[in-house]
Amino acid sequence: MNQPVGGATWTTVIGGELVEIPATLEGVRATLSPERAEEFDLVIARTHAARLPQVLADWALPPEALAEEDEVIARLKAGDHSGSIPQDDGMDDDGGGGGQ
Repeated sequence: MNQPVGGATWTTVIGGELVEIPATLEGVRATLSPERAEEFDLVIARTHAARLPQVLADWALPPEALAEEDEVIARLKAGDHSGSIPQDDGMDDDGGGGGQ
């Protein structure tokens, strides 16, 4: 597979497929139209350092991934929790999961 601009990537699942998305400012910016790149620059310049990974990931995800995320959120808000795993399932008292 060709290495994206900026080199580093994240791996995620979109539509049931394992995909790589850019994990650098340069790599994400290279995927955007000139208008979106300008908006990206403004958003990144104003983002607190602690939030940079989340904001970068949001911009790196393609539109179909964001639509998929919106569908899951809508389903959960409607009370359909099928396929969800409660946060405390399988965890021991220290929250570390597994057993001794």
